[in-house]
Parts: sequence; C-alpha cells; structure tokens
Amino acid sequence: MRLPPTPRLRRIGSRRKGQSQGQKGRKGRTGRRRWVPSWKLVSGLAVLTVGSVAGAFAVVYQMVDIPGENVDARRQATVYYWADGSRMVSVGDVNRQDVALDQVPDAVERAAVAAENADFYSDSGVSVTGIARAVVAMFKGGETQGGSTITQQYVKNTYLSQDQTVTRKGKEFVLALKVNSRMSKEDILQGYLNTSWFGRDSYGIQAASYAYYGIPADDLNPSQGAFLATLLKGADSYDPALGPANRERAVDRWEWVLDRQVETGVMSAQERATYKDFPEPKKPTKPTSQAGQIGYLMDITNKYLKSRIGLTGKELALGGYRIHTTFEKDKVDALAKAVEKVRAEKLDPAKREADRHVEVGAASVRPEDGAIVAVYGGSDAIKHFSNNADTSGVPVGSAFKPFVYAAALKRQGAFPAKAAEQRARAGTSLAVSLLKSENSLYVQTGKKLGLDKVRDTAIALGLRKESMAKLEPTFSIGTSTPSAVRMAGAYTTFVNDGERRDPYSVTKVERNGVALDGLDRPGTVRALDPEVAQVVSEALLGVGRDSIARHGKSWSDAFVRAAKTGVNDRMKSAWFIGTTPELSTAVTMFRTKPDTPQLLGMQGVGGGDSERGGVFPPLMWTYYQLAVAPDSLKKAWPSPVRPETASPGPVREAVTVPQPFETTS
Repeated sequence: MRLPPTPRLRRIGSRRKGQSQGQKGRKGRTGRRRWVPSWKLVSGLAVLTVGSVAGAFAVVYQMVDIPGENVDARRQATVYYWADGSRMVSVGDVNRQDVALDQVPDAVERAAVAAENADFYSDSGVSVTGIARAVVAMFKGGETQGGSTITQQYVKNTYLSQDQTVTRKGKEFVLALKVNSRMSKEDILQGYLNTSWFGRDSYGIQAASYAYYGIPADDLNPSQGAFLATLLKGADSYDPALGPANRERAVDRWEWVLDRQVETGVMSAQERATYKDFPEPKKPTKPTSQAGQIGYLMDITNKYLKSRIGLTGKELALGGYRIHTTFEKDKVDALAKAVEKVRAEKLDPAKREADRHVEVGAASVRPEDGAIVAVYGGSDAIKHFSNNADTSGVPVGSAFKPFVYAAALKRQGAFPAKAAEQRARAGTSLAVSLLKSENSLYVQTGKKLGLDKVRDTAIALGLRKESMAKLEPTFSIGTSTPSAVRMAGAYTTFVNDGERRDPYSVTKVERNGVALDGLDRPGTVRALDPEVAQVVSEALLGVGRDSIARHGKSWSDAFVRAAKTGVNDRMKSAWFIGTTPELSTAVTMFRTKPDTPQLLGMQGVGGGDSERGGVFPPLMWTYYQLAVAPDSLKKAWPSPVRPETASPGPVREAVTVPQPFETTS
C-alpha cells in the first residue's frame, strides 16, 4: 500500500517548476520579489536603528558636560630657538580683549552673522550637514573648516582643542546643542566675537579692531566691520598685508559680505551702494621682541610650518609650541652687519634721490643639506613688514642665465669621457656669454630650446612655479621673480653635482612634550646629471672670479665655487649669488615705494659709477663671507687688499637687449 507523502516532500513537490532547493524565498513571492524585504521588516529595522542611535546619543549627551574654558592653552608661550638650542624669541600670552556685545556696533554683528551663519538666531546650534562634510574631508585628508555654525565655532574656540579629529567634532556637536539650550543667542554671539581668530596675533573683535584700524570696536563702521567679518574665513588668506593675492581675495570677500547682508535683509541696497571703496587696514605692527631680523626669521619659519605640516597662524597663536630652527645667530648678525655697512658707506638718501627707497634682501643656505642659516629681510621687521628675503616680486636678471645654460647642456645628452670633449660639446659660446653677460645669445638659446624647457629646468633646480614669468623671449634673461631663499638654494645644485636639496628652516616642533610629525629634513632629488652641473659650476667660477676682482680682491677657487651677478638696463634690481663649499648666499637690491605697485628704477643708485647699484650686492656678499668663512679659506684668499678699501669698478652687466626683445619690467 502506498504511503501518503510527508509534509516536507509535499512542500518540495509543491514548488513551481524551475525552483531549486537553494532558491527559498518569501511565501507567496516569486522571482526577484522573493528577496525584497517587506515594509514591515524595513520599518521595524528603521525604528530599531533610530531607537538605538537615539538611545546612544542620549547617553552621550548626558555624559558630556560643558567644561571650563581652555584658558590654560592660551597662557602658554610659543618659543623659537636658534640652531644651537638657545632661545631666539618667546611669543607670550594671546592678545585678547573681551568686550560686551553692546560695545560692538549692530552693523558689525550683522556682518559676522551674514558671513558665517545667516540662520544663527533660529538654528539649533549645530549643522548636521556641516559636520558630515567635515568628517568626510578629514577622512580624505582635506580641510575640515567650513560648515560649522557660530555656536559650534564658539564651542571649539572656548572649550575644545584645535585638533581636527572625528572625536573632537563629535564633542563639538554635543556641546553646541547643550550650549544652545543653556545660553542666549546674544551671549553666544558675544563669546564668539571675543574668541575668534582675526590674524595679526589678535583674538576677538576688540583686539582685531586695534590691529587693523587702530580704533576700539565700537568705532568700527559697517564697511570696516564687513572686512573684519571676512577674516573669520581665514586671516592667513585674507589679510591684505600678506601679499597681492591676499588683497584680491579680501576685496572679493568684503564685497560678498556686504552683498550677503542685502540678500539676508539686514542691509538695504541703498546703504550697500555707499560702500564702494575697500576699507584699507593699516600696516601691521609687531612687538619690540620681533625687532631687527627676528620678525623675518619667524615669518619664514611660520610659512615653512604651514606649507610642510599645515600648522596655521591661528594654531601657533594659541601657544605652547617649541620651535627649533636652522638659523645661526652669528651668521644672521654677520649678514645684517654686511648689508648695513655697505648701505651706510655707499648710499646717501639725503644727497641723492636715487638712494631713497632702496631695499635689500638676502638669504644664506648650507649646500650640505639645504638648511637656511641666515636671512636679511629688511632694516627692521617692526618697521618694514615685507620680508625681502622671501619676496617674489623682484626680477632676477642675468642670475637666471645658469638655468638656461643647464637646460642647453641637458638637451645635448650624455657627455664624452674626456673633459676637453665635455667642454667643447657643452657650448663654449654660452659660457663666454655668461661671463660677459651678453643677452642676445641667451634669448636665442631659450627660443631654440623651448622656453618651457628652460622653465622646467629652473623649477627642477628648486625655483617655485608661481615665481616664473610669462614665456616671452626675455624669459631667458631673467624676467622671473624668485626669492633670495630659492635662488640661494637653487645654486647649491650646481656645486652638489646636480643634486637638489630644498631649503628648510625647522628641525623640530614640540607641544606638550610631544614632537610633531612631518618635519623630517627634505630629501635629495637628482635635478641635473653630474657632468652638466660641473660644467655650469666651472663657468660660474669664472663669473665669480671676475665679479669679486672688481672690488680689489684676488680670487681663490677654493673659496667660491660658483657666482653670478644679475642686472641690466631694464631690470629694476641687482643680484649676486655666490656659492662656497659651506654656504650659498643670494643678495638682491631693488627700490620700492609704499603704495606703489611697480619697482622704481635703479639708475643713479649709489652714484654714477655704481651702474644701477650692481656693484653693491657682491660687496655685501664679500663682507659677509669674510665674517663667517673658516680661517683656512680666508687664508686661501691671498690679496692684502680689503674690500672696504676698494672702489667699485664698472659693471659689465649692462647690455641692452636688442629689439624686439626689450623688457618693460
């Protein structure tokens, strides 16, 4: 007798044709629909997830309490050290002066709110989308700024560290909610305006008002207030004193802040139309502790830290850092004395109009590793803010020609084994023109090579791309505007057999006893073949010998390995770069007048026989070298004639560029 099928067999037998055992689905569903979860399941999971998150958030919300203000961090000094470990300068307490909200004009408050958080008075104190963007940016390694509400920024300024971490952002979110529920919007705004970073070592609207306009906050007009609100986005990028690009950004942002107030209804279009002229802030001032060269050394150090590890001026101003630099005090002093000695002996502003507004910049780099051991940024950092050693607006003239020479040699490829064949193949005419500073051959060579090849060679040797001039015929004779620091560094490549070692100014930074990562010494990069570098260096040796001989000094090849002047009829600057086995030093002289964008002419500087001041950078270099060179090398320079007793001879650098290659810079 046949037995009835079991329930299992009945279920298997009841499957539709083509449905296998491994394709179990939901009852009553076929095809892909079998795997789509039901709305009940989805809603149940959603409720469970939201409930879990809400529960966890409630626990965290209860556990996190509003801490005391992080004033201890603000009371720490940041200390800069010389290369030998001795203290250079200590930057003390934060410049912060709290004011009540009723001492801040309504127009200034409206500008800040319109710029940073237009919904401030109605929001919950947090921006979920802003937090999400910040977290994503952190994981991608980008900036985490932007998107935070005023309340969040106040919390970060007042209660938290500046660390950019997910944990810190989470605390910021929770604390912002609590602060928003316990404090009035007016109190939050007051705290925000008193703790925000405005640049120029100033925290808070009162300190910023004095730093930029020399007035208390309650005297600010709406236009000035709109500019200060601009700085909240990032003072390092919007302080006009920090360069033309900064000024352009500041003007654009200032206009946007005013327009934004009209858009949000807190300023009428008629009032907005009255603010046509940018409210130019006053020049920056520095404390007396940063007088002389100290302020310039700090400037170079801070720029290096920002470019290398992203340490901002705002973070540095919070204090607590121990910054060890490469600067050597004896060399910094010797360089300053050399420059000022020549200025005092050779320039007479009271007698000659051409001697007025003369500026000098210099930098000294160690070829061995690229350490910047000394700079001369100007007469006094608290009187002349612009750092002449690190400026990028002075055309370098004929001192650029070695890069053209190197590019030409690179194009020739591998060198034969014999030195005589090397020199013959290297292009003797270029070497002779380098010595005589003839321009026409270098213009022709650059055109034949391709100016992009010349530019790429200069960048490969260490010059910055942004300092390169337009690729016009005169490019090869020095229309680009690299800094003294970069020129000194680039010339070390010639004496280092083609190896580039980028200039650096910091060896170590510590905070709370912990060293910051990312400050390893820059590595060595092969920029030229050794044979190319040696041929260029040999040619520069002859140029240097000729330049120094003008000052009554005989030459020692052991003393200087490479040197080049840079000046001509139309370049409004004079340069000298001299490289010894121990130091590569670049000196530049130019004329600039405050509020005048173009450089002034050098004709007549130092008298008629100085040929546009071109004799003075080599003389400054010579004084410096005699002060800092090892005794063994001083003895190897045998002439008994001292440079101070020598009279400047004519400079053969003045060669007019034939038409149509005239430069107008």
